[in-house]
Amino acid sequence: MTEVVVTGLGATTPLGGDVAATWAGLLDGRTGVSRLSADWVDEHSFPVRIAARLAVEPELDHVELKRMDRCEQLAMVAARQAWRDAGLADDAVEPARRGVVIGTGIGGATTLVAQHDGIRARGLRGVSPQAIPMIMPNGPAAMVGLEYRARAGVHAPMSACASGAEAIAWAWRMIKAGDADVVLTGGADACITPAIMAGFVRARSMSSRNASPDAASRPFDADRDGFVLGEGAGIIVLERAEFAAARGARVYGRLAGAGMSNDAHHITAPDPDGIGQASAMTAALRSGGLSVEDIGHVNAHATSTPLGDLVESATITHVFGDRPVVTAPKGVLGHLLGASGAVEAIATVLSIKDGVVPPTANLDRLDERIELDVVSGSPRRIPLTAAISNSFGFGGHNVTLAFAKEI
Repeated sequence: MTEVVVTGLGATTPLGGDVAATWAGLLDGRTGVSRLSADWVDEHSFPVRIAARLAVEPELDHVELKRMDRCEQLAMVAARQAWRDAGLADDAVEPARRGVVIGTGIGGATTLVAQHDGIRARGLRGVSPQAIPMIMPNGPAAMVGLEYRARAGVHAPMSACASGAEAIAWAWRMIKAGDADVVLTGGADACITPAIMAGFVRARSMSSRNASPDAASRPFDADRDGFVLGEGAGIIVLERAEFAAARGARVYGRLAGAGMSNDAHHITAPDPDGIGQASAMTAALRSGGLSVEDIGHVNAHATSTPLGDLVESATITHVFGDRPVVTAPKGVLGHLLGASGAVEAIATVLSIKDGVVPPTANLDRLDERIELDVVSGSPRRIPLTAAISNSFGFGGHNVTLAFAKEI
């Protein structure tokens, strides 16, 4: 049976420009949320004036910055980190055996806004010849695929906030099917723009704690009032276990299983019975040959919305009881949309590897309806053999990734 292992990690987030800084920030409970200083916030009298911007701007050359949308830039930064971390020389794997699967929830939103402004100000000359490759939602995957000559296949799942996790699930399937030996996979999003922010504001899904940005994102807390929009990218290298062993690769752990489902209930609200979420969780265990008792930790999707956190918590309890130790990284990361599942998959892998679960920020008073062992205050040391990471998205998309220690 083909096993799939994680050999490389890369990220750029509101907590840091790489995995080490992001992981340290998660363990410290250090927030990446701050007040927005953009002119449009005041110009349009935005009721929400906070977001989780990148901690480190993309370090790319001038040409790359000009030809890539911001979400493509972030994907490239994280992909290069992950490839280096995996110790993959250019000739280590044939291009025909290399794949790329990178999801995004929104795509080239910053470019779309800029080109719209450009045509209004200067006509056709105000639009870049590179506009379409920068706007198209497969741009991050395509750019990384070109960089690494990924001829086994380049794919770009779009399933809203589950996109990064779904990309990892499809990459896992590529390797299991024998279509690739190495796949760069994950998610990227960067859309802190007026139109996107306004849409979420109008949907009343965002926190309006402008006076206390560091306390705005409050997963599972009784006083939560919505999520905080963030930007970032997370990329992991998945390899066929035999291929990784043959080249002597360092292995972080296994992607044992993946489960995907849909609520078929509502375009934005989760099914209150959690049927689809439970299906994704149990499918991840089944496909990975894991039992409920194997799972010692759940990295929750928990965005800090009143309904979403409640449904997920009830579903986790239904599937696993009150035994797993739970955390919710969006308390410090904000909601990275299509990148969130990928960055949180990295956190889950590191929790298993290091035997530590980061705290959930701003959990001052656990919602009395939630019956979970949620880590708060400080990290919790706990030996782990397997853990899951949940990601759910508008449209009813549910994805659960099951990671385990290397065999």
